[in-house]
Amino acid sequence: MSTLLRGLNPPQLAAVTLPPQHALILAGAGSGKTRVLTTRLAWLIQTGQVGTHGVLAVTFTNKAAKEMLTRLSAMLPINTRGMWIGTFHGLCNRLLRAHHRDAGLPQLFQILDSADQLAAVKRLLKALNVDDEKFPPRDIANFINGQKEAGLRPDAAEAWDEYTRKRVELYREYEAQCQREGVVDFAELLLRSYELLQRNEPIRLHYQGRFSHILVDEFQDTNVLQYRWLKLLAGGGAHLFCVGDDDQSIYAFRGAEVGNMRDFEREFRVDNVIRLEQNYRSHGNILDAANAIIRHNAARLGKNLWTDAGSGEPIRVYEAFNDIEEARWIVEEVKSLSLDGMARREMALLYRSNAQSRVLEHALFSAGLPYRVYGGLRFFERQEVKHALAYLRLIANADDDGAFLRVVNFPARGIGARTVEQLQDAAKAEKVSLHSTARSGGKAAAFAALIDKLKAACEGLTLPETVEQVLVHSGLRAHYQTEKEGQDRLANLDELVNAAANFVAEEGTADAEGELSGDLAAFLSHASLEAGEHQAGEGDDALQLMTVHSAKGLEFDAVFISGLEEGLFPHENSVREEKGSGGGLEEERRLMYVAVTRARKRLYLSHAQTRMLHGQTRYNLPSRFFDEIPEALLKWLTPRMGRTQNAVSPGLTFTSPRRGGWAAPPPAAVMRRTAEKETGGFRIGQNVAHARFGQGVIVNAEGSGSDARVQVNFGREGVKWLALSVAKLSAA
Repeated sequence: MSTLLRGLNPPQLAAVTLPPQHALILAGAGSGKTRVLTTRLAWLIQTGQVGTHGVLAVTFTNKAAKEMLTRLSAMLPINTRGMWIGTFHGLCNRLLRAHHRDAGLPQLFQILDSADQLAAVKRLLKALNVDDEKFPPRDIANFINGQKEAGLRPDAAEAWDEYTRKRVELYREYEAQCQREGVVDFAELLLRSYELLQRNEPIRLHYQGRFSHILVDEFQDTNVLQYRWLKLLAGGGAHLFCVGDDDQSIYAFRGAEVGNMRDFEREFRVDNVIRLEQNYRSHGNILDAANAIIRHNAARLGKNLWTDAGSGEPIRVYEAFNDIEEARWIVEEVKSLSLDGMARREMALLYRSNAQSRVLEHALFSAGLPYRVYGGLRFFERQEVKHALAYLRLIANADDDGAFLRVVNFPARGIGARTVEQLQDAAKAEKVSLHSTARSGGKAAAFAALIDKLKAACEGLTLPETVEQVLVHSGLRAHYQTEKEGQDRLANLDELVNAAANFVAEEGTADAEGELSGDLAAFLSHASLEAGEHQAGEGDDALQLMTVHSAKGLEFDAVFISGLEEGLFPHENSVREEKGSGGGLEEERRLMYVAVTRARKRLYLSHAQTRMLHGQTRYNLPSRFFDEIPEALLKWLTPRMGRTQNAVSPGLTFTSPRRGGWAAPPPAAVMRRTAEKETGGFRIGQNVAHARFGQGVIVNAEGSGSDARVQVNFGREGVKWLALSVAKLSAA
């Protein structure tokens, strides 16, 4: 027993040795959560309070379940085979396999993954002759999953309009199709399992009597149905031991309900809320910053992380002129850390939005630094980007059969596999390209005409304008706008326009009128080279790139959090959402808390004054998170430009001391400064202050004299037009 409990700190020991009762363990980042959960399970078994068959442990990933079983085997001389330890989906699958007849399923029912489910929905729409542009398959699949996760069958789903009634009807038809074919999707596993327990009293009583202890990991990430499933199993007197951190609840977009923690505390009359606050990962300054940020959230159970490892280094902050300079600075810092002996695989570069990775990847690629995009694809390998590039390839060369095949029916235009096969046979017989064959008539003729019209429309346009034309007239933008989670894909398409603009700035040549024109073929070659470059694998010493969402559960010696600007992080959509209640903003703050607590030794925060958006320069204000961190914890590697730029020559910008302090700004070939347009004594890009709206930056200006007005981005207060004759603006 002493060996089992050795090394636990007092709160960990209290949690592990609790008598049989409901308990909520608030486990802060890096506080030894997995050790507590596993040791609790081992302690219950070793003290004879429960046998291996009488415990149920729920994790959120298969990896976590395997790790728990491995640790348990190392702690106790027991056979862990047959123990009910797994994910919600894994445990529900096991339950349904054992009682398939009662659940109304065939013995060998098959499970549909996300791709299989989407294919099943597409087949259904085709069979019912439903317009898949009005009812996109992915949107229908998301609707069905959302209803199931809320515990709603078609008969219970609410439908207040004709469009929703049609989606409910498709949900009903989809259910019938799955039942006919003997298949279940992931959401069905949980709902069918819940319904089985709810409706079949003998089975429910059996499992309620079997499991006397139920342990739940990552409780803050449970959705409504998962919590109801747990309550049903615990209804026979089982003791729930729930471990989680409400400050790390960042998956609301997947249905996670942070309120489950408060509901559990109230509904089960939890007397024991134990806080694990000692952190074994990060230095003190990093934890103090995380505590200071998350303290601004009102709806939290509350805890304060601390460490006995010392304060460590201050948090380094860099303010760049633009996103390209920000990326170059990160590259220089990574090189410096690497020269100092830190492995690149122990460094992580985090960003709020996937689209941000493009500029960062380009800088790393140009510098020859190996990197790995964790939990995702490199920018030029992403589906929506490859689709857009295929259209561009056809404009450059209509005889590109590979590009033709990729997008001939994307977005969907009724050209099926049989039509494509006939087209290929005809092209082979005539020894011409698919595009040439399609021109002669048939279903694909309209697509060939679309490519010809696109090519004609793009004549004389700049490269960024060409990309924008393609995104709009190909239907790609409209297609992704209908997807429930299409915002990330749209952001990546916007970033492709930025990539084209930057490529022109770096590689283009000026024409007679001074405008930069890009070579489409050269840009396509550039995209192929970056996409085809070797991507570092698990064993390589490569910098880790990822979104903050992907970083949860990971830790690194050095962490860079980039793009800390109002509207980007916190994201403008989240700030707008539930503006009155602050719900969206609170989740953004939890996301920042997760990002900060990934760092062990060194933390870098960076933001840019300007960033490309839709191929245009966007002026930014620093994220409010900077104001929430005590100044004493921060080490500014650059002067705070918003406060000092009026005293500095606009022809200079500050760079890292390692690179020589004040220096010339990025060359015009990288990003030309917006022409300084004077209006009433103010200029675009200038920082200003307003008595009511606070600090802002001028993003547009027009008029003169008494009609002069400026458009100002006030960050958290939004973008506003102000008449200079009325508004009392001052230089910040």
